[in-house]
Amino acid sequence: MNIDHVLEAIPPLSVYLLVGLVVMVESLGIPLPGEIVLVSAALLASSHSGLNPLWIGALASAGAIIGDSIGYLIGKKGGKRLFNWAGRKFPKHFGPQHIANAERMFHKRGMWAVFFGRFVAVLRILAGPLAGSLNMHYPRFLLANALGGIIWAGGTTALIYYLGVVADKWLKGFQWAGLGAALIIGVVVTLVLKKRMSRTHEELPAEKDDAVA
Repeated sequence: MNIDHVLEAIPPLSVYLLVGLVVMVESLGIPLPGEIVLVSAALLASSHSGLNPLWIGALASAGAIIGDSIGYLIGKKGGKRLFNWAGRKFPKHFGPQHIANAERMFHKRGMWAVFFGRFVAVLRILAGPLAGSLNMHYPRFLLANALGGIIWAGGTTALIYYLGVVADKWLKGFQWAGLGAALIIGVVVTLVLKKRMSRTHEELPAEKDDAVA
């Protein structure tokens, strides 16, 4: 079966909703592969005439903003008890060291931690709940959250989409190879950026400011 026929059979609305839902759930504090889903959808759009990358980016942005805002409210209500419970359930994401590192970044960087946290896997999950538990001023949180979500979602979608278009053009007639090459390039770029951001996060000094900005 030709891959074009397979891709064309996928309802675009289902892809848009899935991207928005997964990114939203991840952003409110539940470990889900939001970045992988976004990258896959953007790559799919590069070879699927019925998928619009603008809608993928828009739904991912909305999911990020809404999810982080819900996570903020959950963190404000649950506080430390929430992170103690999450640490037992998801030690790889909410272990004591993860929480301590994230808190240091929030105390030092304030709203910038929310913005740049969107580009780091662990902080992407923690940003909303942690900002709420630390009583960050919500308008400042919302501004950083919205800017980070839009730039992360829009930038990732555009990068992967155009990589897919270029790969498909270069490898016309070998569509499976084109998709595979674009996916590998996209994943490598994403991992490199994530590693650099994570390294910066881990190297933050241990000193804390007196209050969140």
